[in-house]
Amino acid sequence: MHVLRHSAAMRLLRAGIQTSMIALWLGHEQVETTHIYLHADMGLKERALAATAPAVATPGRFRPNDKLLAFLEAL
Repeated sequence: MHVLRHSAAMRLLRAGIQTSMIALWLGHEQVETTHIYLHADMGLKERALAATAPAVATPGRFRPNDKLLAFLEAL
């Protein structure tokens, strides 16, 4: 039964249905309960990452300047 509910929830999610509507369709009282059925597959994760990746980014590690470090130390 869990596999059937998971498959249905993932199909609805891929179709662009909001999580709150999927929760209602599954008969869940709280949206949080629905999250156990909405584990994203790799294709969905790749599309999400592609949508959020900056068009131009310089690879490397962030190095804060002295002014920022001093501010953080003062907190």
